[in-house]
Amino acid sequence: MNKTRQQELIRWLKQQSSRARNWIRLSMMLGLLSGLLILTQAWLLAGLLHSLIISHTPRESLIQGFLFLALTFLLRAVITWLRERVGFICGRVIREEMRKMVLDRLHLLGPAWIQGKPAGSWATLILEQIDDMQDYYARYLPQISLAGIIPLLILISIFPINWAAGLILLFTAPLIPLFMALVGMGAADANRRNFAALARLSGSFLDSLRGLDTLRLFHRADAETQQITASTESFRARTMDVLRLAFLSSAVLEFFASLSIAIVAVYFGFSYLGELNFGSYGTPVTLFAGFLVLILAPEFFQPLRDLGTFYHAKAQAVGAAESLLTFLSAQTEQRGTGTQALSPSSSVKLHADNLVILSPSGKTLAGPLNFTLSAGQRVAVVGVSGAGKSSLINALLGFLPYQGSLSVNGQELRDILPADWRKNLSWVGQNPHLPEQTLRANILLSQPDASEQQLQSAIERAYVSEFLALLPQGLETELGDSAARLSVGQAQRIAVARALLSPCQLLLLDEPTASLDAQSEQRVMSALNQASYQQTTLMVTHQLESTVDYDEIWVMQQGKVIEQGSYAQLAAQSGPFAHLLNQRGKEL
Repeated sequence: MNKTRQQELIRWLKQQSSRARNWIRLSMMLGLLSGLLILTQAWLLAGLLHSLIISHTPRESLIQGFLFLALTFLLRAVITWLRERVGFICGRVIREEMRKMVLDRLHLLGPAWIQGKPAGSWATLILEQIDDMQDYYARYLPQISLAGIIPLLILISIFPINWAAGLILLFTAPLIPLFMALVGMGAADANRRNFAALARLSGSFLDSLRGLDTLRLFHRADAETQQITASTESFRARTMDVLRLAFLSSAVLEFFASLSIAIVAVYFGFSYLGELNFGSYGTPVTLFAGFLVLILAPEFFQPLRDLGTFYHAKAQAVGAAESLLTFLSAQTEQRGTGTQALSPSSSVKLHADNLVILSPSGKTLAGPLNFTLSAGQRVAVVGVSGAGKSSLINALLGFLPYQGSLSVNGQELRDILPADWRKNLSWVGQNPHLPEQTLRANILLSQPDASEQQLQSAIERAYVSEFLALLPQGLETELGDSAARLSVGQAQRIAVARALLSPCQLLLLDEPTASLDAQSEQRVMSALNQASYQQTTLMVTHQLESTVDYDEIWVMQQGKVIEQGSYAQLAAQSGPFAHLLNQRGKEL
């Protein structure tokens, strides 16, 4: 990672800290108070030892001093606990805000963008990478200031007593951040590579689990096992690189801190032996001065050692921030984010004028399209795979950006509030998604207040009742992960029941019988055909026999509508639709 990019990421990380600025300041104040207690504790302890050993003060006279010393120990423990709590809250606030930013961005980009990466990669980004920023905000940022302030306070306390000891600490202190920076230069790159490997591994592993049956059927299980083994070994090696840097950084810090404390101890040892006679402003070196400096010397380096320990958290945060910032700043085509309410109407009429549908990255998926879908009209869209049919559905759902004009009852779709527009839609796609726990909850997903009569009507119309009695708890049956208890056909019927239960003005059907057996296909299409008469309907399908009763058929090819008409009209001509019919007949 080049230095400019690293500085950009650090600036972005610090900008996010403004969301919890008060918590960071409170953590710093608690750390400063802990530092003042360290000084008090050292003075009390050194004074008590000097009084007992040199002045031979009776112990009874020192009870108050011992009580104050015990109180400082207790206060330090309480403040340390409070600081940990404040740091955790600080990190949690920022992590929650970051997750909200990512989820809002995903909501803005829509499903078309999300499907471009494996689900495991998104999970790694939202969960693990954001979690790895906790210590950066909870500990590293507050420690930056404390690493300068507390050693300065200790030096101010030591110099009036012994300037030689103060100079030893002053000149050895810069060695720690210097070598910490040298060791930590590669830490951010190591963490970045580690996060990238983790995202790839998460996505690959989840995809392998989902396609396990397919891999076995095509005898690719062993090859996939080898690929996962290689990926995990690569991730293990990268993780060990990160840990090696962390341990090396800690070893460097401990070495220089121990070396400096040893020099201070040697200085006082020779001073007490009478070999060194400088440093105490012309007076003999007292036991109080020696005890005070030796007690404070480890505390002098402790903030710097803590900063070095937390420096790894900074490198970890920088590594995590790269993919996060790349995602948040990615240039995409703007989808509809209008602010206008949809004008009240009992039906929906769509009109497209030079409509060009784009991918999130700006690539043309379909168009230019010119069509009118009249209120109450039933239109079927057919064509070979890749003709742009599903792209048209996604544009109508508001999931893809577009150029040109696409109006709803005279209002431009991109200007309408997405939530307001989708209230008027019902949709059944190729792969039914049943996110709720029970069958009842999945049918009532968009209409939780529907009456029992409405629910039973939707169940009957979608032929869910045919297999409902076979489920152990009927409507209250738990479906399991990805509706594992149901077949694809049964899940699709539940999706149809959910669509039928939702009153709408535009019914969008995107190959609703794909992957279904003949009986399930017949049942699903029967339910949808009955429902299609109640509102404007647009159906994308490869099943040409299902389009016989539709008012109009649009034939799409290479992103354009190249033929329009009724089934009888198009079948009588020798155009693309007739060619599709012939191909279908040969397949059957």
